[in-house]
Amino acid sequence: MAKVTMPQLGESVAEGTIGKWLKQPGDHVDKYEPLLEVITDKVNAEVPSPFEGVLKEILAEEGATVANNAEIAVIETADEGASTGGASTGGTSTDGASTDGNGTSASAPASAAASQPTDAKSPGDAPKAASDDPVPVETIGPAGSDESAAKAPAPAAAATTPPPTATQAPGAQGDPDARMTPAVRRLLREHALSPEQIVGTGGGGRITRDDVLAVVEAIRTGGAVPVPVMAKGAPPTAASQGATPAPAEAQAPATPPASRPTGAPVEFPEGADEVLLPMTQMRKGIAAQMTRALQAPHAYVQMEVDATRLVAAREGAKRTYQAKEGISLSYVPFVVKAAAESLKRNPTFNANWTDQGLLAKRRINIGVAVAVDDGLLVPVIRDADTLSIHGLNVAITDVANRARANKLRLDDFGGGTFTVDNTGYLGTNLVMPILNVPEVGIVTMEAITKRPVVRSTPDGDVIAIRPVMNMVLGVDHRANDGAGGAALLRDIKAWLEAVGPETPIY
Repeated sequence: MAKVTMPQLGESVAEGTIGKWLKQPGDHVDKYEPLLEVITDKVNAEVPSPFEGVLKEILAEEGATVANNAEIAVIETADEGASTGGASTGGTSTDGASTDGNGTSASAPASAAASQPTDAKSPGDAPKAASDDPVPVETIGPAGSDESAAKAPAPAAAATTPPPTATQAPGAQGDPDARMTPAVRRLLREHALSPEQIVGTGGGGRITRDDVLAVVEAIRTGGAVPVPVMAKGAPPTAASQGATPAPAEAQAPATPPASRPTGAPVEFPEGADEVLLPMTQMRKGIAAQMTRALQAPHAYVQMEVDATRLVAAREGAKRTYQAKEGISLSYVPFVVKAAAESLKRNPTFNANWTDQGLLAKRRINIGVAVAVDDGLLVPVIRDADTLSIHGLNVAITDVANRARANKLRLDDFGGGTFTVDNTGYLGTNLVMPILNVPEVGIVTMEAITKRPVVRSTPDGDVIAIRPVMNMVLGVDHRANDGAGGAALLRDIKAWLEAVGPETPIY
């Protein structure tokens, strides 16, 4: 019997919570087939089976928090089943060896396999039309109601419905990159459906379990595939109109912030004036990280950036770029590029704090803060100084979209040396960021707004209207002083103000 152990889901993660078992005792499981869902404060991941065989026993129930390397399941491998004649021979070759050609049931650790999900895309292979809104950083999506629906038991009729064939499936009318929970994604696979065949009715176009089951039932009965009725006053989606949405502004949310809930929905029982919201695994992790971070003495430096040339450069390039690349050109990669170049001249900010002193880093790995429905993630863009503005834009769009779709990989985390935080797309003008320890610096980009400014001319001072962006640099005062922080922010400001039509995008 082979033992399945809890993989390490991130360099600083010591344990994970069993979210859902995707297989039950007695089920056959192929090597690398998703076996269970594990939840940590950093990522929700489907863990593939390291063996092929029959799941014999589950040692850790759903909801249990398990330490790394602890045993969580027992699998009778294909070789063992062949020798006893008691296991399924499906997925094996005629000589009893596993289909991967290794001739053994042993495999790479589950954590290694988990870091390479088959549906994840590398930054260079980012979807060409994943979203017209670049969703660069701090992208807050509406709190969907489909999470609870995804956990509800399926109707009995759906449970007995055989998967439809390709000829039965409806035509493409939905968003192929629509968001959904892992459970809903698994339901699609079980019924041989794809996301573009479903029009999501959840928040932000999410595909819910009910959406999938409605299509399955329509196929089973031969009825018309349901088209969702939009809520009163809701704008039509691109999928419902069969058209490509127009590009959105880089720092403008898709809908007004007031209409977009940013946390878990709160439901009060009848007669109750208050209700306790249990902490999710992600919120527990955020709480612990923020508590650690506030032990560092924070100092702040703020400057105004004249974004006239930056705005002109982006406006001049964005339509051609959108047509060529299929994604919007955001302001965020310009800021990340400015930070990366400036960190070369201010190396004590490209570092981590340790009890022994400041650990300077050669590689410049910049984290981008991405807000998701139930918390905040900071995936890392590695070697950011080696990437062009286009390369950064693709990488940032990729990790932001995968964060919202719950498809981040393990190697998206850890090793960060500096963080860029963008709340400006929500209209903020002055945010005091908390350090992402052990990093010693974090910079915010605020909303670009037109303001009256004084400009000197040969004829004297005049008042002009200019697009201006505030930037705030958070500093770990143990590692650097205010003067060093001002020097770094001055260099970032100078780089951004020097941007122009001649600045290379590629």
